[in-house]
Amino acid sequence: MSADERRVRLELDGPVATITIDREKALNALDARTIDELEEVVAQLAASREARGAILTGGGEKAFVAGADLKQLAEVRRQGGGRDLARRGQAVLRSIEALRKPVIACVNGFALGGGLELALACHLRYATSRAKVGLPEVGLGLIPGYGGTQRLPRLVGRGLATELVLTGDPIDAAEALRIGLVNRVFEGKAEMLEAAAKTLRTIAGRGPRAIGLALEALDRGADRDLRDALEVEADLFGQACNDEESGEGVAAFLEKRPPAFKV
Repeated sequence: MSADERRVRLELDGPVATITIDREKALNALDARTIDELEEVVAQLAASREARGAILTGGGEKAFVAGADLKQLAEVRRQGGGRDLARRGQAVLRSIEALRKPVIACVNGFALGGGLELALACHLRYATSRAKVGLPEVGLGLIPGYGGTQRLPRLVGRGLATELVLTGDPIDAAEALRIGLVNRVFEGKAEMLEAAAKTLRTIAGRGPRAIGLALEALDRGADRDLRDALEVEADLFGQACNDEESGEGVAAFLEKRPPAFKV
């Protein structure tokens, strides 16, 4: 398949990768082929020595990802394949969440249904002021199936998540920022992408192993009680302390010089 035919593109600019879901005419909707290509690209990102983090965005200005491909969903429903469809999407989105490199969802325009679920699986979320986000599945007689009912309450709290899931109503970027669904809001897409790249370049200057361990601690502790989560943190802190990376970091601080971390 040529690069022009791909629906998900991966581009590298030093330590910053950009993943673009490029089905602009379909508002970047997630069908089976797009999910497959996204899985391939996430694996490439994980294996890359150069890339230290990624921006994930949608092609064009109208949509990040407008949701699932409803024509394909209708066929899946006729065949009774709903559970398998959900598990497939969950697995690919989980591979993003479990990455030990940060991924910033840059939400331009609509992020509805599977699109919002994709953004929720990323480590950070930036949005343009024109963004609209929501989980409208109940309006189709469905429920979110790619993790939305589980990740949204962990992010914004059960009460707000319940209202968003049960009404299916979208919210704008300002409201998403207010409730903590997105981290930052920007006027335009170019400004947002520039800010995301700046954030990732800042992260790329930190200890790469420490970044991975920090992401692991955040991920593994998210669904545990505090006592167990603190045990996870202590174990990972111990790994960091025993690593030569922390030796270089502490020495550089004491010697008042920039650290020379190895990738």
